[in-house]
Amino acid sequence: MTTTPRIAVVGAGPGGLTCARVLQRHGVAVTVHDADAGPDARDQGGTLDLHEDQGQLALREAGLLDAFHRLARPEGQEMRQLDAATGALGFHHVPAEGERFKPEIDRGQLRDLLLRALEPGTVRWGRTLRAVEGPDDGPRLLRFADGGTVEADLVIGADGAWSRVRRAVSPATPRYTGVSFLEASFHDVDRRHPEVAALVGGGSAAAADGERGLFAQRASGGHVRVYCVQRVRADWLAAAGLTAGDTDALRALLLDRYRDWSPGLRRLVGDNDGPYVDRPLYALPVPHTWEPSPTVTLLGDAAHLMPPLGVGVNLAMLDACELALALATHDTPADAVRAYEKTMLPRSAATQRLLDGRAVDLLSAEPHGPAAGDG
Repeated sequence: MTTTPRIAVVGAGPGGLTCARVLQRHGVAVTVHDADAGPDARDQGGTLDLHEDQGQLALREAGLLDAFHRLARPEGQEMRQLDAATGALGFHHVPAEGERFKPEIDRGQLRDLLLRALEPGTVRWGRTLRAVEGPDDGPRLLRFADGGTVEADLVIGADGAWSRVRRAVSPATPRYTGVSFLEASFHDVDRRHPEVAALVGGGSAAAADGERGLFAQRASGGHVRVYCVQRVRADWLAAAGLTAGDTDALRALLLDRYRDWSPGLRRLVGDNDGPYVDRPLYALPVPHTWEPSPTVTLLGDAAHLMPPLGVGVNLAMLDACELALALATHDTPADAVRAYEKTMLPRSAATQRLLDGRAVDLLSAEPHGPAAGDG
């Protein structure tokens, strides 16, 4: 850089934190703003498979690949496809000894790994962004819900599906895919739910009958998350007169909807610990592009939200790595953003087209390897 630009990242997820870490490794100052009250304010979600040529590549540039492999679970690469009616095992991938193409890691563990690697004070918590203001050529003004403001020469939107930064460059909003997840959690499965542990194995297991699906994934510490996949309207819970907190009523409804499934798979629907979590699936229009701005850019879901078919976090971290490297090696932020978007936008558009409308694949009864997941 010929000057010292003020760089503000919005969003302390894997993408935003990866970008900040790679920037700091190259001596570029950066601040991250996040709406959460703190790093432990909420559950960070399920497990991620980081691909060798995407997420792991970004961690190598962040100097964290060895630390990642110490935390990762190669056994999490196991995948099972089960018959909905009988529970019989069909497709089954067992990772080979030393296989490291896409080992699993808990989302919370990955976030903690990245947070610990940043300089103290890099992340400003409790900063809910309301708007990005100011002229296109800068400087930009970030206006927060608490009344505070921050001036920046470059704003990086890593703030996910409902990005506020996106509004500064694009009018696009996510659209409902027609498919929804209802998440159920199991704890201490090897002791309390041995049948569930045996069904899921060391990695993930999936089943579908064309109208309904289940995707179960083991995390660390004896936890399993199960996603009930349904083709329903986005507000199906409200239409049924329910909320996600109506655990008993929801359990009865799900057990009825999955009544023709095998008893073992129905355990994944009804034996869960605690409440369900409603997760309707959204995606951005295909392709999602915008007119270049020298002072605002996007990465991850803010740039190219897609159905959860194994690419989301990987692309976010790859975006973050490439953007940070561009900022470290170009004279101005504007030059860096142009170079980054020249590669990122065509790549994301191609992947968006590939996955457009594919959320329904999660309901397919055709034999295939399980595809769902955050990674």
